[in-house]
Amino acid sequence: MAEDARYRRIAADIMRRIAAGEWRPGQDLPSRAELAAELGVNPQTVRLAYDLLRRTGILDGEERKRVYVAHPPAMRTLTDADADWPFSSETTDTRPRAATEELAARLGVHVGATLQRETVECLDPGGRSAMLITSWWRGRREPHASFAAELGSVALTEGQAHALGLLVDTVAFRVVRTRFDPHGRPLETADLILPMDRWLIRLGPVRQLPTSWRPAGSRPVR
Repeated sequence: MAEDARYRRIAADIMRRIAAGEWRPGQDLPSRAELAAELGVNPQTVRLAYDLLRRTGILDGEERKRVYVAHPPAMRTLTDADADWPFSSETTDTRPRAATEELAARLGVHVGATLQRETVECLDPGGRSAMLITSWWRGRREPHASFAAELGSVALTEGQAHALGLLVDTVAFRVVRTRFDPHGRPLETADLILPMDRWLIRLGPVRQLPTSWRPAGSRPVR
């Protein structure tokens, strides 16, 4: 457990140093032995940190060869918050949860009601995380007739930052999407978390949601 925390701290420190411009895209990082000596840790700990950062797309390079700062991922544009993701994805969390005050308002249920939940990590063609979608709904999923979206921003939690290969508290886009049945009853709501260094948001006209549950920092997309 201590070893796990140590290499994650080293990975976070490397990301901070990259963000500060100490190492730039395409530039080699020190060897495992060199960085281990600088930090006073075992080279194996540095290897684990490098492996983690390669998996999240921060670093590139092959095992036992040069490791360098990856070039920034391609920018994508979100134009339809309800469109299917065209590439691969992984479901990372399906644990039900009790409705918070905000989720209760979004879905028209009482606070504390049991909601189904699903978190999906959307991967780009290179296998790197591009977006996180967490959805909540009551009972079983039903087909929807329409949707609405609200655009805002949010500071990443530790879990979100780890999945996206970013620092904790990095500000990301947050698109709140709610799906409705033909009578306007909310069926499902979701948070789409999109890193600002990988996305532009250009949503078209959508149905505006009630202001009673609008998340802090959000604005209606018109």
